[in-house]
Amino acid sequence: MSTLFGMLTAFLLVIGAILIGGSANAFINLQGILIVVIGTFAVTAISFRLNEMMALPRNIWVLLRHSQREPSEEAIKIMKIAVEARKHNDVLMLERLIPRLKDTPFLAQAIQLVVDGSQPDEIEQMMRREASTASARHMRSVDFLRRAGDVAPAMGLIGTLIGLVRMLGNLEDPSSLGPAMAVALLTTFYGAVMAHLIFIPLAAKTEHCTEEEALVNNLYAMGATSIRRNENPRRLEMLLNTILPPAQRITYYK
Repeated sequence: MSTLFGMLTAFLLVIGAILIGGSANAFINLQGILIVVIGTFAVTAISFRLNEMMALPRNIWVLLRHSQREPSEEAIKIMKIAVEARKHNDVLMLERLIPRLKDTPFLAQAIQLVVDGSQPDEIEQMMRREASTASARHMRSVDFLRRAGDVAPAMGLIGTLIGLVRMLGNLEDPSSLGPAMAVALLTTFYGAVMAHLIFIPLAAKTEHCTEEEALVNNLYAMGATSIRRNENPRRLEMLLNTILPPAQRITYYK
């Protein structure tokens, strides 16, 4: 929600400033839009495969929507599962728990490995590889957004140069100076808006969510391994706190 709120607020401020100063039609230029918008995606596409670009919107949406989990809250969830598992020492209890973990598929997969009787080292290796694969996939989205954030201002500069060349080449025709100057100025404006209001903020937020998701997945893997080893949950609490940030460390046993 904070991402959508921030982007919406930024756009409303820009639109409000435009409307207060006069007509919005002065900021609409088809040539500038073609150069910057289509040009940015075209140039960025050179560095990425088509299937990666097609999956990009969904990957970013899923990450931003599902990764807003507090690591400390997820650590408490893992502790509750570990306590119940050690108390009952019942695999069927864990199996009945899996359907209730649909909102955390990574944790459900880890618990399923415990139910299947996989060895602790095998569970840890498999879940860490899965987490690494997910992080790499999300980082490709970050790379795309950063690349687009670099390209958009460059395309705006190209549009500016096109407008200036056209203007200087037609100084004898005063009627052509206005449209040429509009292309020159508006392409820079479009490039700056796309880079600093869309691509760069989204890249930073996506990277943050990726790091947070990797931390939470690491907690899940650590918890499942500990449950499989039938370790004391107090030890698991200490292990979880070793990877949690100081401000988010938990105190399950008081």
